[in-house]
Amino acid sequence: MSNSPISNPARREGMLYVVSAASGAGKTSLLRALVERQPRIVLSVSYTTRPPRPGERDGVDYHFVDRRTFAAMGLREEWLESAEVFGNKYGTSAACVDALRAEGRDVVLEIDWQGAKMVRERVPETRSIFILPPSLEVLRSRLEGRGTDSPQAISRRLAAARNETLHWREYDYIVINAEFAPALTALERIFAGQGEPWRRGRPGLGDFIARLLAAGGVNA
Repeated sequence: MSNSPISNPARREGMLYVVSAASGAGKTSLLRALVERQPRIVLSVSYTTRPPRPGERDGVDYHFVDRRTFAAMGLREEWLESAEVFGNKYGTSAACVDALRAEGRDVVLEIDWQGAKMVRERVPETRSIFILPPSLEVLRSRLEGRGTDSPQAISRRLAAARNETLHWREYDYIVINAEFAPALTALERIFAGQGEPWRRGRPGLGDFIARLLAAGGVNA
């Protein structure tokens, strides 16, 4: 039996995906459900300088490091991408991603638009997905329901959500998370190579996003 990548699909190099969304749009819950259903898909664990939230585990949710360690890794050019969000540093190890892809795993980076842009520049074949809430009102309700942020922090996250959404045209696929199950199905279809219904250029999407942003006083 041949061990070539063609005859042995388990040996193919994995694909790289970036998934972005505003805080509260539901991307983390969707991605965790996705990897539970699809063992070939793995979430890359980012590094961050922010402190752990209740229930978060080092090496599982994030690699928690101090700013000195983060900066040293940058000087050694270890980052595939890095960004500062709400005053904290975040980064993805290029070596970790390469190793997972070499094993044939499809790797998902859960990052913001800045990081996504860096990854696409370094790995042009990257596939990108943006997850949207059905409305800013729903987004606010989800953020308030988490009970982890002050009203000021929620207002800041909503403003960031509007700014993040302005970059939707940079992504290959757009998924609207109005209901969890259909949004999860959309992600599964995209990862299976059947994502045409969720392509960026589909009819009506631009008008929907224009209305979404207008509700927040932002022009698309």
